[in-house]
Amino acid sequence: MDRRELADFLRSRRERITPADVGLPAGPRRRTPGLRREEVAQLAFISTEYYTRLEQARGPRPSREVLSGLTRALRLSDAERDHLHHLAGAPPGPPAGPSREVRQSILDLLRRLPQAAAIVTSATWEVLAWNELAAALMEDFSALSRRDRNLVRRTFLGPRLHGRRLYGVSDADTFARSAAQDLRAAAARYPDDPEVNELVAELRAGSPEFARLWASHDVTAEPTLCKTFEHPLVGPIAVNCDVLDIADRDQRVVIYTATPGSPTEQALQLLSVIGTQRMDATA
Repeated sequence: MDRRELADFLRSRRERITPADVGLPAGPRRRTPGLRREEVAQLAFISTEYYTRLEQARGPRPSREVLSGLTRALRLSDAERDHLHHLAGAPPGPPAGPSREVRQSILDLLRRLPQAAAIVTSATWEVLAWNELAAALMEDFSALSRRDRNLVRRTFLGPRLHGRRLYGVSDADTFARSAAQDLRAAAARYPDDPEVNELVAELRAGSPEFARLWASHDVTAEPTLCKTFEHPLVGPIAVNCDVLDIADRDQRVVIYTATPGSPTEQALQLLSVIGTQRMDATA
């Protein structure tokens, strides 16, 4: 355990976070840059005395529970979390669950794709971010709860909009098989995550189709390069589908584009106008 480096690292991370970042009032007489020590301790569920000793390089080796609390309180990235564990002499294990934090550069990318519909999904196919055209093409995700933004749950358990499965995509059955395989692989990577386990249990209990696919133990999915959305206002929209992996977050960017000069390109342009008028979705 490198107590001095650990102390300096904790102090540097504490000073970069504002009270507003963690939902705390700034107060009229705040001289400390970032959070106060007692605020970090409160957020990490440890005593102020214990945290103060850590920042003064006098503390005992923190447990993994304490390190998890500090990671959460200081809003550390995955790389910073690993660094914290190494400084504390406790090599990090695998992340407890799939990352839901989308990098700002990826959010900026979505906004810079006005002619493409794009979403970011987690390892369990929860839609984490989207641009306006994706909301117009698929659904206004901003109006949905976290639970209802999971595409695996929506595929197997519904609801079905206008009687269509998963936005009327032509490869809904293929996606169902691939999603079940992806979820099995994710469950193996995050065996201790309660949300992943609850999602699998819910799907197995509520969908005989998912239960059958889950029992096959398949984990290799073939990509779908093209698909057609049956949009209730514009009609069929055939798009190219490309998936970019974000390896360090275990996330993926799904991008739907039209062939230049095709009827689909015109349809997406029209949908972009319609979607902007009737939806207010932000990434």
